[in-house]
Amino acid sequence: MGLGLVPLGLAFGVLVTHSGLAWWWATLFTTLIYAGSFEFLLIGLVTAVAPLATVALTAFLVNIRHVFYALSFPLHRVKGRPAKAYSTFALTDEAYALTTGERARSWPGRRILWLQSFMHLYWAGSATAGALLGSLIPDSVTGLDFALTALFTVLALDAIRDRRGDLPTPALALLSALAARLVFPDQLLPAAFVLFTAGLLARHFATGRRSARA
Repeated sequence: MGLGLVPLGLAFGVLVTHSGLAWWWATLFTTLIYAGSFEFLLIGLVTAVAPLATVALTAFLVNIRHVFYALSFPLHRVKGRPAKAYSTFALTDEAYALTTGERARSWPGRRILWLQSFMHLYWAGSATAGALLGSLIPDSVTGLDFALTALFTVLALDAIRDRRGDLPTPALALLSALAARLVFPDQLLPAAFVLFTAGLLARHFATGRRSARA
């Protein structure tokens, strides 16, 4: 996963310099913000000199999915307040996907913390390198902004493989995304998460009632 973040970080760094920002903005964004998809959006907001209220609202809408991540992220295994604080700050999509899988159920808190730290280092380091090398890459190169979508696609495929016998869950996720796209096109991501969570809860309660009757 760390190696997968390298080309993504390089792409982000290149986009920073190609947008007219100084190279150190890439280091600042990836070190202090560390929000993945929001950082890509932040480039456009900064270059457009968007109001702080717009930036704050965008950050809230994009990162509200972390509220749902917290429901199953194994933060209880991480010991100590400073470690818990950093682990909460470094909770990304990739970290969540790796630490909530079947193979990670026996991982101690130290391993989870080191995993997040190395992923943060990969992201910030590769973004800085991409920004410094950005002047060497011509503006005609296209597709760099698709790197994040490609990584999320890979994560989704891995999650589906881990749940080969659980077809209803990915089907419910797809239906939630389609419904959100049709009904709430301007708030697709938070709406899809709400619908998906509601569907999971409804299925959980329905399954529990059937088991009780049996």
